[in-house]
Amino acid sequence: MSREQLTGTILIALYVDDTLLGGDNLEMIEAIKKWLSYVFGIKDMSKVRYVLGMKMVRNCSKNLLGLCQEAYIKKLLECF
Repeated sequence: MSREQLTGTILIALYVDDTLLGGDNLEMIEAIKKWLSYVFGIKDMSKVRYVLGMKMVRNCSKNLLGLCQEAYIKKLLECF
């Protein structure tokens, strides 16, 4: 598939050695993952469950995505 055939919005978040991809075009996300794997040797770790100590919450039927900070807060409170 050529570059001109893929349109949409892609978000790429990088933090140290973690990369998160998201967007509105699954085909485009897969193409970018394939390119990143080829160029940088990254591995696809499937859907993210936790990011920066926070739980990723999804509701696909309502097109919602959020972060639950409960685990992060509990970890912080253990320090005190």
